[in-house]
Amino acid sequence: MNQVDQYEGMHYEGMCIRPPSEAYSILLQATVGCSHNKCTFCGTYKEKRFRIKGNDTILSDILYASRYMRNQDRLFIMDGDALIIPYPRLMWILERIREHLPWVKRVGAYANTKGIKMKSEEELLALKDMGLGILYMGIETGDDQTLEAIRKGADSQRMLAMGKKVMEAGIKLSVTVLLGIAGKERSLIHARATGKLLSAMDPDYVGALTLMVIPGTPLADEIAAGRFELPDNLGLLTELREMIASTDLTHGLFFSNHASNYLPVRVRYPQGKQQALDIIDLALQGRIDLRPEWMRAL
Repeated sequence: MNQVDQYEGMHYEGMCIRPPSEAYSILLQATVGCSHNKCTFCGTYKEKRFRIKGNDTILSDILYASRYMRNQDRLFIMDGDALIIPYPRLMWILERIREHLPWVKRVGAYANTKGIKMKSEEELLALKDMGLGILYMGIETGDDQTLEAIRKGADSQRMLAMGKKVMEAGIKLSVTVLLGIAGKERSLIHARATGKLLSAMDPDYVGALTLMVIPGTPLADEIAAGRFELPDNLGLLTELREMIASTDLTHGLFFSNHASNYLPVRVRYPQGKQQALDIIDLALQGRIDLRPEWMRAL
């Protein structure tokens, strides 16, 4: 019996997330949960104990995809930070993808600074040559005080070094930032520091999401205790404007089109920066409607 016949379906466990740009990709869950799993704002993986799935399960899913997902030419490896998989096993996964899904043009994964640091420059180059084309890293903010407060596990300099390491290997880098994560008090400090970090890193893509408070997280407890206050919608829009104004990329795209955001903006740097600022100014003046609360989602 062929391995794919033993289980007619993908072995997904718990809630699985992927970047918006991977909406039409084959989703291969090679890890369960997040190896860090300490960020105060994140509730995604609280019910999952981190582990790497067995090779038999991973291969079964690849074989299933080889039969039923022949029209999808991108693949995303889940869960939270798949790059943490040790190099030999990650290479084995990429080799099986190339063997059984030869039409897949690009493989992507989430990565944190620990996973990137664990891979040498030579290993990243080899992973790239085997199909790893893009990594998604959540930097959230360039403000070190906020990074410490949210227990991100890295400061801005480590974020910068690891981001550059990815791009030097020829792997595209997409980073996410979080509007509102510094609270009302440090909103503009966060915006400017994040713009400074993004400018120094110069990634291929930046995705701005707006913080949505998840019940049961440490951040939700801080808000309930009155120790953290979110900016209102205009405050968040002002923060977005300051972040874009403080960011200078040589070639990248800056998106705020996630469903959590009040105003979708797409900025092609450097030429589109002023136009984006003008659009945000119109929204701040009430001349462009913001997304209503009932339409916002993670």
